Formats: sequence, C-alpha cells, structure tokens
Amino acid sequence: MNSDEFDEQREYSNEDEGLIKKDPIPNSGSVNVPCSSSESPEEYRSRWMSIRITYLTMFLGSVGFSIGISSMWPYLKTLEPRATQDFFGWVVAAFSFGQLVASPFFGMWSNLRKKIKEPLIVALTISTLANLMYAYLMTFPSDRSWYMFVSRIFTGVGAGSIAVARGYAAGATTLKERTGVLSSMSAFQSIGYIIGPAIQAAVVPIGYPGPADFKGFHFNLYTFPGFLSALASIINIILLIFVFREHRIDGSGAVPSSMPASMSNSVAVLAPLDMISVVVCNFIFYILLFQFTIFETISTPMSMDMYDWTKSEATLYVGIQMAVGSVICISVFFVINKFLRKYSERKMLLIGFVISLAGYFIMLPWGHDYPDYQDADLQPMTAKPINATDAPGVTSNDSVTTLLSTVATEVYVTTFGVLTTVPKRGCRDDITWCQNVPRIQLGQYIAANAVISVGYPLSFVMIFTLYSKILGPRPQGTMMGWLTASGSLARAIGPIVVSYIYVYYGPRVTFIGVLGIIVLAITLSIAFYKRLVPYKPPAPSAYGAIN
Repeated sequence: MNSDEFDEQREYSNEDEGLIKKDPIPNSGSVNVPCSSSESPEEYRSRWMSIRITYLTMFLGSVGFSIGISSMWPYLKTLEPRATQDFFGWVVAAFSFGQLVASPFFGMWSNLRKKIKEPLIVALTISTLANLMYAYLMTFPSDRSWYMFVSRIFTGVGAGSIAVARGYAAGATTLKERTGVLSSMSAFQSIGYIIGPAIQAAVVPIGYPGPADFKGFHFNLYTFPGFLSALASIINIILLIFVFREHRIDGSGAVPSSMPASMSNSVAVLAPLDMISVVVCNFIFYILLFQFTIFETISTPMSMDMYDWTKSEATLYVGIQMAVGSVICISVFFVINKFLRKYSERKMLLIGFVISLAGYFIMLPWGHDYPDYQDADLQPMTAKPINATDAPGVTSNDSVTTLLSTVATEVYVTTFGVLTTVPKRGCRDDITWCQNVPRIQLGQYIAANAVISVGYPLSFVMIFTLYSKILGPRPQGTMMGWLTASGSLARAIGPIVVSYIYVYYGPRVTFIGVLGIIVLAITLSIAFYKRLVPYKPPAPSAYGAIN
C-alpha cells in the first residue's frame, strides 16, 4: 500500500495496530501481547474513566497555566517597578525551561516503570508547591522578581505531566479511537484556557492590594492565580490516587496495564520507527509552539502600549480576548472529526498553518495612527524632594521629575504638597519604535486573533494525532515526552527572542518574523508530505512464518 492509499484509509482494524504474534526475536523492538483478544465491559468502563481523568488533568493544568498569563506582567511590575520587559521574557520562558527538562524525564519514567500514576503525582506535587511560592512572592523581603523566575521554572517542571498524560491516552486507545481522544484532550485543554482568563477577568474587582493585605499573607488580583492553581493540582492528585486505573491497548484488545507478565506468552514484532518523520514532526511542533509565545509574552504589554490601557484594564481585556479565542478553539475541536472524513491529518495540518499565516498577516500594523507616549499629556512640574518611603525603589535624593523616567508604571505627582500616583498610559519612555510604527487598530487585533484561534488548534491537534499514529503501537511515553520537550524549547526560546524583537523593533518586525517561521513549517510539511503517514505493520514474511 503506497502512502496515498494509506492516506485515504479512515478505518483501522486490529491488524493495523501492527502487531504480529511471534516468539521473541533477540534485539528486536517488541511489546507484550495478551492471550485474550476481548475486553470485558468492566475493563472498558474503567479504561474510559481513566482516559477522562487525563482529560481533567489537561483541563486543570491549563486553568493553572492560563489564569496568570494576563496578570503576570503587572504582577512583576508590582513586585519590582524597575523590572524590564526583557526580564519578563525570561520569566515567561522559565516555565518552558522547566517543562523542557521534565517532559522527557517523566516520559522515560512512565515507560520504565510501566506506570503513569507515579510520575503524574510527583509532577503535580511539584506544581502545587511552585504555585504556592508564586502566590507568596509578596512576602519575600527582596529579590522578588528572581523568586518569580524560580517559581515559574518549577511550575514548568510540574507541567511535564502533560507528556505523560498524552502518552497514556495514545497507549490506551485504538487507532480508530485515537484522533477523537487526542482531539478531546486538546478541547479540554482549551476549555481550561477559557476558564483561566475568564476567572482572572472576573476577579479584577478584587483589585490590589486586595481584601487581605497582611505581613505574611496577601490575597489580591495577582496572588489569586497561584492559590487557585495549587488547589487544582491538589484535586488532580486526589483523583489520581483514588479513582484512576491504568490500562493499555495491545494489538489484540484492551487489557489492564497491571496484568501479570505470566498472562502473556507472545510478543509483537514492530516495524522500524521512521525517525525522519519523528524529527520532522518535532520540528514542526517546535514552530507551532514558537508562534504561540506571542500570546504568552507580548499580549498584555502590547495592549498597554497600543491602546493606553492600565495594568488592571490590560489584565481584564486581554483575559477576555484569550477566553473568546479559546471558545473559537473549542468550536474547531468539535468539527475536526467531520473534516477528517474528507481530508487526512496531513492536509488538515497544512490548512491550519495557512489559516494562521493569514491571521498574522492581518495583525501587521498599517496606516499613520501612531501610539501615544506615556508622558505626552503630562504638564511640566517642579521637582520636589521626597522621602524614600514615598515610592518603592526610590532614594531620598530623587525628585518627582526623575521618577517620571525611572518608574515605568506610575507617575508621581504633587497636589498641594501631597504625593499621589497616577497610572501611566501608552508607550513606555524606553521604546523608540512608537514614533514610526503605526498602531495596530483594536478591530484589526480582534479579527487577527479570531483567525489565529481557528488555525492554531487545527494544526495543534493534527500534529499530535499524526505523531501518535507514526509511532504506532509501541509505548509512547518517552517519545511524547520528547515532542512536548520540543514545544517547551520553543516556548523557552520564543519569549526571550520575541521580547527582545518587540522592545527594540516593534510589532511589525515581530509579526513578519512569525510569518517567516510559519512559511518554514508549511514548506517542511509539503517536502515530507509522503513520509508523514501512520505506522504501517511489517509483512509477516519479513520475519518468517507466524507461530
């Protein structure tokens, strides 16, 4: 069967799982095959209950991640007023550095131990502690911005559980079930991305310093995400301990992963893994996640620069925008299976990238309407010496005039000798491109985000589904870990690169760069189109007669 014929095949039998009963062959890749080829109703119900718990794992994990995105930049500026956006890029990247290291480790752990419960519980425990650290940053006496960086690293380590959950879902489903299950996992993940920003937007009225502002405890707009994320991780741990049971699909049916080894008397010979296809999928996923760093890194700062929003306004409006985008993503997940009846995963992957390309093109700034600078509407003031306690991080020798240029988020003014603060609006003083790069109009920004919210999830689901089918029936924990790691690498490098380009060159150069890498992904997908096909079992004659 050539690749085009395989591409059109939409139904898969047990033989398509690539499993051939045979005595062990030394030095060959093999997996255990149970004697029984049936799955009892009890096993079926238990298997699907466990799969649904992995859905919940993805949902709670994405809630914990997304709830803090829109408020992280204002939180950092509150902790350290002199923090730069370059450093913020490192804070955003810290999460992915942690996930980059942890994902392959947890994946290999689950494969070696033949269990996913252990690495999941450890990962979620780390996530709980890291989120509590994030919530208590205001209690640290100094170096708060660096402690935020550390907390984000360990939050990323905890997020290594995502690779284990996806590997389990791939191993606990048949090929016929897998596209739907992986699409559902991504849908639950996107629902979490909706709930997170929506919750963040809803708690904006809590404000800062919030209802509880004590020496050892602060509960406000910025600490709320850490507390909620920790609570979500604890709930997930409880479900894993008391409800979750592990199962694995082998070629002849679904059997519990705890099945004794004595119950299996044969092994399945697997065809060699197409490593070129694996590497290409990892690189395409790297590009896919790199473009997502735009939303993680510059959505909030860019909205403040472009639309003169304050920290609270940006937290609210960006949260709403992300929630609406996630609603669109979920709508895409619900219709994916209908399109797969006509188009293969490869074609859908390409369609997703083309739609994203159009979205980022719409985002390019045009026209002659330029952003305002923060001090544009300020009247000249007489410098007035102040005490160090009047403003954070300012010495007693500083003056009001000096404060206008040193504190990026607030303006200190005097009214009848009383020092007060007024939020700054518009482009920061250190950004020079605001003079020659037009404003991205709000309607243009909303339309572009809507288009990208269609293209991104389409490519996201298709690359995971295609990658899982390329791997075939072999255990997928380690390989899913490496795929997640490639995405984490993109989200580690992306925020640093994107922050630098945005600060020094503006959104036009930033989005042109994103357009370039999407074109590269499309080119790779076309160049290796004939190789990106599901696993094909070896012919029985290749290994001799079947016993």
